Amino acid sequence: MVEADNEGDFSERGSTLSLSLSLDRPTHDRNSFVSIGDIVSIKALTSAWQKFSRGKTSRRDVAEYQKNLQQNLIGLHRSLSTVSYKHTAYQRFRIHDPKQRQIHKATVKDRIVHQVIVTAIEPLFDKRFIYDSYSCRIDKGTHAGVERLSTFLRQAGKNNSRKVYVLKCDIRKYFASVDHEILLGLITRHIQDESILELIRTVLLSHNPETGKGIPLGNITSQLFANIYLHELDWFMKQTLGAKYYARYCDDFVVASPDKVYLENLIEPIREFLQTVLELDLHPNKVQIRSWQQGIDFLGYVLRPYATTLRSKTRRRMMARANENNISSYMGLCSHADAYRISRIVQLVAWDRNS
Repeated sequence: MVEADNEGDFSERGSTLSLSLSLDRPTHDRNSFVSIGDIVSIKALTSAWQKFSRGKTSRRDVAEYQKNLQQNLIGLHRSLSTVSYKHTAYQRFRIHDPKQRQIHKATVKDRIVHQVIVTAIEPLFDKRFIYDSYSCRIDKGTHAGVERLSTFLRQAGKNNSRKVYVLKCDIRKYFASVDHEILLGLITRHIQDESILELIRTVLLSHNPETGKGIPLGNITSQLFANIYLHELDWFMKQTLGAKYYARYCDDFVVASPDKVYLENLIEPIREFLQTVLELDLHPNKVQIRSWQQGIDFLGYVLRPYATTLRSKTRRRMMARANENNISSYMGLCSHADAYRISRIVQLVAWDRNS
């Protein structure tokens, strides 16, 4: 068997590993207390408005709220302070990006509440997240995740002197499957203020209260909640399974190793942990092991030993949609890949469409 860099012994002991939940770890940090005053004060709500409204003031609902901004914020402050705040129903619509997704759009009032919650509690959780969690975090993102995987591949493959493989997994219907009570239990480990917990519960129960499952795409709180929930998987992967070359972006995660058997032996413990602890399932059609030479498809890019290219679907979408409004974004995508030729073609297509 190929040497596995301090991880290969898993194949011999994997079946005996316990599904340890990080709830067993120390819980409260006395130096990071957050109170309801950090959320309901006029100062906090004003700051949340400024963050939320940046770049959105031309939208009709945001402009309407801004007309009577002071009175609206005072009213919101009063309802939060007197525990009379109620979350309004969502506006639902579908988008294609490229696959179809249902988005839940909250009212401006509720989105300010979402923002003020995230501003107050995110620092408590972000400092606990592993380094290689890349979704919706400062100085992270898709490009950083792809760069990190590229580094893992070079390290595991000893600069391409030996074959290296990647286990790539995806969680089935992740956002729709997050359990409210499990999530609240994880949040409660680090939030002591009962008023904050009750407000978070109100936001959670604004979506699918009848099933107690799911967090809505479109809420800024959902981005943070998604990371809190899967931090348990991150901890399991790093501390229990000892995965050295592991990275995650939302519900997509990868593990690199020169030992293919080691990666194969990871699948069932991961599946069992997700089902037993988080009530989630691996997507049956999106668990695969590929060699670096075959190409690793991750976050819109395909990584190979001598080049990182754009995914074929991404290239086709760029060619079909390129115009003067999105050309800068597409050039940014190309700049993180070996894609000079396609970037020039996309520029020409965009210029031609706007000529």
